[in-house]
Amino acid sequence: MSNHSVQGKEWVLKDFDKNLAEYISKEYDLDFLTSRLLANRNINQKNIENFLNPKIKNFLPNPYNFKDMGKGLETISRHIKNKNKICIFGDYDVDGATSSGIMSKYLEQLNIDHFVFIPDRQKDGYGPSVKTFTNIINKNVNLIIALDCGTTSFEAIEYARSKNIDVVVIDHHKSQETFPAANAIINPNRIDETGDYYYLCAAGVLFVFLVGLNKILRENYYFNKAKVQEPNLLDLLDLVMMGTVCDVVPLMDLNRAFVYQGLKVASKRHNLGLKTLVDYSKIKKKLSTYEVGYVLGPKINAGGRIGKSELGYNLLTTNNAETAYLISSELESLNLKRKDIEKKIVEEAISITEKNNDEPIVFLSKNDWHEGLIGIVASRLKDHFNKPSFIISQKGEDCKGSARSIFGFDVGMAITKCKQLNIITKGGGHPMAGGFSLKSDKLEIFKSELIKLFLKLKKNKDNNIIEIDSYLESSAINDELIEKLNHLEPYGSGNREPIFGFEKFKVSKVIETNNNHVKVVLNKGNFYIDAISFNSKNKDLGNYLMNFKKEFNLVAKVKLNEWNGKSKIELIIDDIQLIN
Repeated sequence: MSNHSVQGKEWVLKDFDKNLAEYISKEYDLDFLTSRLLANRNINQKNIENFLNPKIKNFLPNPYNFKDMGKGLETISRHIKNKNKICIFGDYDVDGATSSGIMSKYLEQLNIDHFVFIPDRQKDGYGPSVKTFTNIINKNVNLIIALDCGTTSFEAIEYARSKNIDVVVIDHHKSQETFPAANAIINPNRIDETGDYYYLCAAGVLFVFLVGLNKILRENYYFNKAKVQEPNLLDLLDLVMMGTVCDVVPLMDLNRAFVYQGLKVASKRHNLGLKTLVDYSKIKKKLSTYEVGYVLGPKINAGGRIGKSELGYNLLTTNNAETAYLISSELESLNLKRKDIEKKIVEEAISITEKNNDEPIVFLSKNDWHEGLIGIVASRLKDHFNKPSFIISQKGEDCKGSARSIFGFDVGMAITKCKQLNIITKGGGHPMAGGFSLKSDKLEIFKSELIKLFLKLKKNKDNNIIEIDSYLESSAINDELIEKLNHLEPYGSGNREPIFGFEKFKVSKVIETNNNHVKVVLNKGNFYIDAISFNSKNKDLGNYLMNFKKEFNLVAKVKLNEWNGKSKIELIIDDIQLIN
């Protein structure tokens, strides 16, 4: 089929191991399409059962496999036994809020005096600082547990240790070659780690840690002596699931099990705050990764971006129905406000970038851009231009930035490299996202170094390819197909939704073009189906859908849209291909 993609992408039918597909079909009594979709994911034969029914016990590592685990368990268990006051220091995103919630709920069950501190994004910045630690230490704490941050917080941790305050870091961000003087730094992305569990978010690392902590307290008869019940960690999986989905880490192995089992726990609606936010968001269907990642997550993040940083944590740990409702309402309002501000910044950023579109990365700095939204803006520009994007909010000579990357360029490693070169004052991240701070006089050298690192690694050409799992006839779009696709859930980073190719469809009707999305009715002969193309308004894809009258081919995901007790199948269009 000749390529006339309106987005300039190459469509490639994914090759798969036919022998493996036949084995899966026979061994697990699955139809051939489902077996092919599983084979497309290159799952080893011995891991198919774990993929279809992921159990945490089958993936959970020995906690002591992580460096500093023994030191961390000894430190925290000692403070618990001594009934010392503990501060939980968390990040302001969903992973930080859920990690803080998990740790707080755990300590609460043990009747340990503790409090949670979530830094204000604009006032305090990311991670521990001498200033925030000073205020915490003045509250007579004996231990600080840093969650989803702290791996590169040298000054703050050294200050705390000089005051005889113990510090344990449980994190997943990239480290430098040296580490702060904490009692323990438990992080699968330490430079001296094996890298086997690089994909865990902070909430996931914390769950592994608590498995070890439960064991050590049990072996020392702590629960009996303190006359408290041993915490059931499985009850906390709804929060682990949320942190994992919203931090967009790969849904593979242990992460897949966390999300698979965590969605089951969430469906029981035991967490009052989460239950209330779901109801306030008018989610009537069973939770999936879509609702968690695209509906709930942005609302919890809105507090840390443009509101009060502790709102997400407060919501997920409250036992008061009125408080849960009020926070859900506030987060809803903040998220709507966030969308309005974001839209204006994105439009301005795209306009500026289009004037310099020959550069290999997007690198923008401006004075009046809200620093709580630059991460989202970076993500939007990354998607729009298919380039690593670095968006910076500048206040005088102080600059704070966020980065989002494309596959093949580890932006967390690039930021860490620039930190080691003293180009930036602070920074870190993951392969696909990161944050940093620097002075304005370093902006140009920072940009030059990033371009140099990017060109050295070479852009992965697969970014311009759409891999199609299978071509389908319109007659195959039915409830039976939805049941087949359910076998592969949960979807997310590292386990993308299947993409199908369809031939010779036409737009029968344009339904609406609100919120930058284009919604249409497609038809092929007597077959009609609703379809939507997200964020395509005023772009080539959206313009063709609204105005093109001839037949075209398309690639799309097949989804069951459930709303107000009704359900119908629709297509999520990724691209269309003009015929002749």
